[in-house]
Amino acid sequence: MNCAGLRWVGVVALGIAVQGMVQGQAAHPGPVSTPAAAAPSTTLSGHPDNDYWRSHDRGLMVDFGDLEHFKQADAELGLPAAGEARVVFLGDSITQGWKLEEWFPGKPYVNRGISGETTPQMLVRFRQDVIDLDPKVVVILGGTNDLAGNTGPMTLEETEGNLESMAELARANGIRVVLCSVLPALDFPWSPGLDPAPKIGVLDAWLKDYAARKDMVYVDYYAAMKDDRGGLPATLSRDGVHPLPRGYAVMAPLVEAGIEKAEKAGTEGLRD
Repeated sequence: MNCAGLRWVGVVALGIAVQGMVQGQAAHPGPVSTPAAAAPSTTLSGHPDNDYWRSHDRGLMVDFGDLEHFKQADAELGLPAAGEARVVFLGDSITQGWKLEEWFPGKPYVNRGISGETTPQMLVRFRQDVIDLDPKVVVILGGTNDLAGNTGPMTLEETEGNLESMAELARANGIRVVLCSVLPALDFPWSPGLDPAPKIGVLDAWLKDYAARKDMVYVDYYAAMKDDRGGLPATLSRDGVHPLPRGYAVMAPLVEAGIEKAEKAGTEGLRD
C-alpha cells in the first residue's frame, strides 16, 4: 500500500474513534449544569417589585418627606394661642396610630406621625411640621423604618445623625426636646429576616447617652415594653411592631412624665 493509502486508512480510523467517543458520552452523560435561578426583581429601594412598593418609590421621587401630607392641616392649625403649651409628636406609624385626643383629652398635643417614614424623611419635614407650628416641646420617635430599610439601606450612624439634626434644629428654635427610644421588635412583617433587635439595643443606648450629654429628656419605652427575647410581646402588639391599646397604655404615662420634665426644664437657650 502506498503512502496515500496509508493516510486514508489513518483518517478513517480516527473518524471511527471520535464517533465512538461521542456515542459513549451520549450513553453516559456527565453532570448537567442547571442555570441559576434569577434573583427576585426589586424596586429601587430594594423591596419586592409589587404595586405597593412601586407606588412607595414613586412617592419618594415626587415628595420625599411627604410634605403634602400635613401641609393643609398645618396651615389650618396656625400658631398656638396665648398661654398654650403646644406639644408636637413627630414620628411614623407608631405615632400616627396614637389617638392623642383620646389618650390626653384637653391637652394641646398635635400628632404629626406618618406611616412608613424614616428619619431622613422626618428631617425633611421638620421645619414645616414642627418648627413652624411653634410648639413648646417636640416628642421625637423614629428609627424603626430606618432599620427596616423603607427608604433603602441605612447605617445606625446615619439614623443617629438624623435624630441629632432634628434635636439641634429644635433647640436652635427654642423648642424643648423629648427623645424616645425605639420600641422593641424581633422582626418586621413587611421586611422579614433583618434581625433588628440587636440594632435597636445599640440605637437606644446611643439615644439615652446623647440625651444625657445634651440635657434633653429621654423616654425609655423599650425597657418598659420588651419581653425576655427583646421583642414586643403579643399582649402589647398584634404584629410585634405596632402597639395595641395596651401598648399605648404603657407608653402614655412615660411620655407624659417626659413632657412635664421638658416643660419644667430651665435648659439654657430655651424659651421659658
